[in-house]
Amino acid sequence: MEELISQARNGDPDAFTALMESQMQNMYKAARSVLCNDEDIADAISDTILVCWEKLSQLKEARYFRTWMTRILLNKCNDILRKRRQMVWMDEIPETPDVDDGFENSEWKEALNSLAENFRLVVMLYYIEGFKTSEISQILDIPEGTVRSRLARGREQLAGLLQLKVVN
Repeated sequence: MEELISQARNGDPDAFTALMESQMQNMYKAARSVLCNDEDIADAISDTILVCWEKLSQLKEARYFRTWMTRILLNKCNDILRKRRQMVWMDEIPETPDVDDGFENSEWKEALNSLAENFRLVVMLYYIEGFKTSEISQILDIPEGTVRSRLARGREQLAGLLQLKVVN
């Protein structure tokens, strides 16, 4: 990956494309943890790709590319959420595609969605994306101790929610 980053920094569009394609699934999962609408997710990802291309020269160390990219993505997701709150909704029922994706329709996903956003985001970044607590701290710009406590509280809530599902 560092070779692709180096080539992309030198202006190679094919290397940048390959780099972004290698991160597409990670970006989708991270955006999905914040946004529920596929169109919003696509917008956040495309905006992130554009910012990454424009600002790649500002990345200090290639090994932090994924952390840097994820932070940009989460900022774009938050921008979309802010814009959505400002919108006036019409009385239309949106068309929703019938997607049968094992992860999306699982009890795990349902339990994650019931967590408060600050817990859900930390749990998703840790368990689904595989980031370390120190990396999550950098992405979310919060102290590492806060990440660990949110992770612990998120685990407790998930355990309680999933235990209720097993009992019922």
